[in-house]
Amino acid sequence: MRVSITKSKNFEFVYIIKDFYNNKSRTTKIYEKLGTMDYLCKEKNMSRDEVISWAKSYAKQLTIKEKNDNCDTIIPFSPDKIIERDAERKFNCGYLFLQNIYYNLRLDNICRNIKNKYKFDFDINAILSDLIYSRILCPSSKLSSFDYSSTLLESPKYELHHIYRALSVLFKESDYIQAELYKNSHFIKNRDTSTLYYDCTNYYFEIEDDDDFRKYGKSKENRPNPIVGMGLMMDGDGIPLAFDVYEGNKNEQVSLKPLEERIIKDFELSKFIYCSDAGLASKKNKKFNNIQNRAYIITQSLKKLKKDDQEIALKHTGFLEAGSQSTKRINIDDIDFTDEINKNRLFYKEIPLESPVEERLIVTYSPKYAAYQKNIRNKQISRASNMIQTNGKLKKNQKNPNDPARFIEKITTDKDGEVIEEYYSLDQEKIKDESMYDGFYAVTTNLEDEDVKAIIKISERRWQIEECFRIMKTDFKARPVYLQNRDRIEAHFLTCFISLIIYRLLANKLNNKYTVAEILKTIRGMELVDTQYNGYIPAYKRTQITDDLHEIFGFRTDYEITSKKKMRNIIKNTKIV
Repeated sequence: MRVSITKSKNFEFVYIIKDFYNNKSRTTKIYEKLGTMDYLCKEKNMSRDEVISWAKSYAKQLTIKEKNDNCDTIIPFSPDKIIERDAERKFNCGYLFLQNIYYNLRLDNICRNIKNKYKFDFDINAILSDLIYSRILCPSSKLSSFDYSSTLLESPKYELHHIYRALSVLFKESDYIQAELYKNSHFIKNRDTSTLYYDCTNYYFEIEDDDDFRKYGKSKENRPNPIVGMGLMMDGDGIPLAFDVYEGNKNEQVSLKPLEERIIKDFELSKFIYCSDAGLASKKNKKFNNIQNRAYIITQSLKKLKKDDQEIALKHTGFLEAGSQSTKRINIDDIDFTDEINKNRLFYKEIPLESPVEERLIVTYSPKYAAYQKNIRNKQISRASNMIQTNGKLKKNQKNPNDPARFIEKITTDKDGEVIEEYYSLDQEKIKDESMYDGFYAVTTNLEDEDVKAIIKISERRWQIEECFRIMKTDFKARPVYLQNRDRIEAHFLTCFISLIIYRLLANKLNNKYTVAEILKTIRGMELVDTQYNGYIPAYKRTQITDDLHEIFGFRTDYEITSKKKMRNIIKNTKIV
């Protein structure tokens, strides 16, 4: 430990700092804030030099105490002593990394402001943080999350009924929380808001009757349950920006404008490129993003183009090569795509469209994408063939547009209007029609001067918002939802949304080197055993991920034993901004 003094325009600040070494490189972290020099001189009735001398002496004492804490410890276990009944002995410490991000997002300050507004007596910060840690580490119901919180190093000091009261308050302040989170996230990383991605999904409820909010609608998962819809806005780095939920039978296209207007107002964002899939490409959405320094890049279904435009788009002539300076038009049929050199080339053509605004239709052809689509279709054709029994009867009916059964046609023979025979076979015409689109991809945009390759690159990053939904649904188990009241349902999605932000920031700190499964498996499995005497013993495997986490966040939980006093300091430091 050592003393550090920093100066601002009007004050001198005195700190105790600590050095950490890893691979011969040194990083420094504040261990304790002592206060301003003026305050310390006045409090201790000392001169400036005397305060510095005192601070150095205090730093030395802290160093000695820390060394003593790390001395070898003898733990008096006995083979004749039974462990205490109902005592928790194993605790998760992976939440400490989440906690550090939680406090760097100033969520404790946000909760403090909310509490001052409503004057309730429960600790909403403790409740919100535990709901988030539980959603990431052990997603389950609110009751189970409450129970799980007791397995963290800091046990809850609130009651179960406080959680449901807190959810109602969080619902009322959802817009405020989202806006503040965006502003505070800049303390952790610079947000890339040059492009905003938007998409919608829905979540089902295991109930039979719908109500004013949970409605029967088109489920993304083809479930026959009432649903609610969610619209999610994401920045260019894949970090969620804002969200909204709406009735399950509502058209998702009309969900964009209210959320975008809120972002423009509350987040003070005015200039960005809006990017979405074709399902959200309504005329109104395009018009709204063609004003006030906004633009759009939206995927375009070639199958839904006007016949004349479709013929031009799918014609194999008139292409240019992306990234090439040549203006010579290319016929892609003249290129040998069996040659490995040609497989990664990208070709494009532009077609002006008359729509609500002046826009470009950019059609690309990728031989690599064509091979991928052909491979997928061949597997589906094989499955479709297996659906047809040897007697020509069908084993199952088609359920959705991507079902392999779409390649099966029903053939009927009749005589004098009377059906003699019915059987099924592969629809070769349908297979041929679909193969026409292999390798083609299209977007519409109102950007006039942007490079085609840059436009395609922006559009291709839409996969990240799809991953956001997958994480919430699969990894965070955001559905089914068992809450009944609308305010608590929306607050549930708010906690899932915050959890997603914190996870994404954690992955970003790890330089996105690891998969979702690898990160979650690691922090969920980081458990410590309480010796019930004076320390914690790791009960998890030390890996490259745990080493990276400890190095990035500046503390370690993987010593053979960590004293309880040192663990208390670690917990305290994860909450210091």
